[in-house]
Amino acid sequence: MRLNKYIANNSNYSRKTADLLLSEGRVKINGIVVTPTTPLPTGKFKLTINNKPIFDITNYTVIVYNKPKGEIVSKTDPQGRKTIFHSLSSRYKFFTPVGRLDYASEGLLLLSDSKRVASKLMESSLIRKYIIKIDSKISKEIIEGLNIAVSDGLDIEDARAGGHEKSLITSMHFKFDGYEITKSSDNFSRLKVSLSEGKNRELRRFFAYFKANVLDLKRVSYGFISLNNLPVGKTRFLTKEEYKDLHEFLGDGKDLAKSKGFRRREFNEDD
Repeated sequence: MRLNKYIANNSNYSRKTADLLLSEGRVKINGIVVTPTTPLPTGKFKLTINNKPIFDITNYTVIVYNKPKGEIVSKTDPQGRKTIFHSLSSRYKFFTPVGRLDYASEGLLLLSDSKRVASKLMESSLIRKYIIKIDSKISKEIIEGLNIAVSDGLDIEDARAGGHEKSLITSMHFKFDGYEITKSSDNFSRLKVSLSEGKNRELRRFFAYFKANVLDLKRVSYGFISLNNLPVGKTRFLTKEEYKDLHEFLGDGKDLAKSKGFRRREFNEDD
């Protein structure tokens, strides 16, 4: 791991800012000034920035946010739209979102004060489950497409429909873990779809290819963490069982939750 990534993972500095701090000679390891090309030590060491120590974060907090429609998962938006950080408590202003839900989507969004944890979750193959409402009956073609996407994966050469206007992605490979149809009528249909990524408006593109528009898209679970009955716009902490599963997933050790390094910040969830 490079020094800039280590600093970004264990502080509120970005990699870019970390590089600047390193270039300006403001970072020391064991009292010696280091540069952007200095290798990260393998043994024990003390890293300081402006003579203030940076500690290896082995404790962290993860929250669940039931994101409503009409919010951008970003710190700021050039178009001036509302972001999740307008709704979240200021205590979470340095938290990192685990992936994204687009402006028109809602449901479970994880955030963590550890960039390492957020990155591990985001890059994982943990199954994400969604409830989807479309504006048509679930046709024979849609079912065939779903079955192929579940079994072998479906390649669509022209998958532009359903994507963002400025997206450069034209073709896409769709691989789903499973699906369940809960309602099918001429006016609208509902189904549950499970997949391990969900990037680049994948679900909206899939149904748009079959001439069906997604009316509602709600993420209800992310691996071992479920939305349950959390009200829209509210947050909660992970349960003890969810933290236990998270520690096992990250390889933090079975007894971390009982150790002094384990931290669960007890904020008021609606602050």
